[in-house]
Amino acid sequence: MYHVPPKVFGCVCFVHDVSPGRNKLSVRAIKYVFLGYSRLQKGYKCYSSSIKRHYMSDDVTFFEETMFFTKDDYDSIQQALPIPCLSPTESSSLQTHNQDILQPSSSVHSQFELSPPSMSTCQSKTQEIGTQGIRSTCNPHPIYLSYHRLSPSYFSFVSSVSSITIPKSVCEALNHPGWRQAMIVEMQALEQSGTWELVSLPSSKAVGCRWVFAIKVAPNDTIERLKARLVAKGDTQVYDLDYGDTFSPVAKITNIRLLLAMTTIRHWPLHQLDIKNDFLHGDLDEEIYMGQPLGFVAQGESGLVCKLCRSLYGLKQSPRAWFGKFNQVVQNFGMTRSEADHFVFYCHSSSGKCVYLVVYMDDIVITGNDDIKISQLNHFQTKDLGHLKYFFVIEEGIVISWRKYALDILQETSMNNCKPVDSP
Repeated sequence: MYHVPPKVFGCVCFVHDVSPGRNKLSVRAIKYVFLGYSRLQKGYKCYSSSIKRHYMSDDVTFFEETMFFTKDDYDSIQQALPIPCLSPTESSSLQTHNQDILQPSSSVHSQFELSPPSMSTCQSKTQEIGTQGIRSTCNPHPIYLSYHRLSPSYFSFVSSVSSITIPKSVCEALNHPGWRQAMIVEMQALEQSGTWELVSLPSSKAVGCRWVFAIKVAPNDTIERLKARLVAKGDTQVYDLDYGDTFSPVAKITNIRLLLAMTTIRHWPLHQLDIKNDFLHGDLDEEIYMGQPLGFVAQGESGLVCKLCRSLYGLKQSPRAWFGKFNQVVQNFGMTRSEADHFVFYCHSSSGKCVYLVVYMDDIVITGNDDIKISQLNHFQTKDLGHLKYFFVIEEGIVISWRKYALDILQETSMNNCKPVDSP
């Protein structure tokens, strides 16, 4: 397949010895017999008859012209271990025994349980492969999912997630009561904010929209809520016609570290706020028309389109429009924007009280000793997330850690339950 001939089975090979405690006079390699290639990782499978050990490595030197076992060794093995001849009854009983082993236990109750392939299916596939003249060394085996090694908290998380899947279409979401309720909540928020008004489409082209679904997971690995979000297809917008300058409100990491150090020295509490429907508070200066969302088309008004009055998720100018409104409201409350970082706000009173606020996208970290100023942020529909748990992949306030970021990668690759291995 790769124009490289395979190594000779049973030949002599030497595997580089990487065991600790070696000195300059120790052997550098150990003699093994080559058994084949590994299907699980990159490397060669080898066996040592002297130390009775299997080994897998990619640092191997082969002597393909020299076989590990000589002809005398084969003769002695055949004399010591004669091949038994099975009668038809014994062969049938052996197949029955194999079938009993392949059947999963009846005590296991899991919706992920996979039944093993039947013997007739395997025989038919083997005959089909034989007629095509293709030789394969892969033996089909049943696959089982086992949860007995999971911790109780992670087992409950997997069990809850397994029953809820992200819908692939709007019809599938509307048939699920949880996702349907999430879509209704999103539409109510859009209507309450006055995001659009139904008008006839002028000569300009309307922007499309679609639904995006997500499962919100709490820091303790439990499902917090199901979230549905209506997103405009901003990739169809034309620059200098539908939008102008774009940017996202992101504070500098150096200022975030300075704020955390200041709160630790002065023993201030750290609070994290999340603004609900953050992009819906920005006012649009451009005229943008969008098609009605699928599944919520107004009766008798299917020919109308939505003229956007406020910014919506997916639009190019949404982050800039939201931060412009946020900046105006915060400064009206008496807070001052930092000249060094426009996403850091502060307020110093004559009584010695102060408040500091940092914006990173739609997440807000606020600290200080003035509780009155902090409560004034309720002008926006904020959701108090309590004390700061993680922000910009920084966990537990002053302790900087990439644990949350690493756990997210492990969860995406389904490697949460893998055993750790030292490297190098």
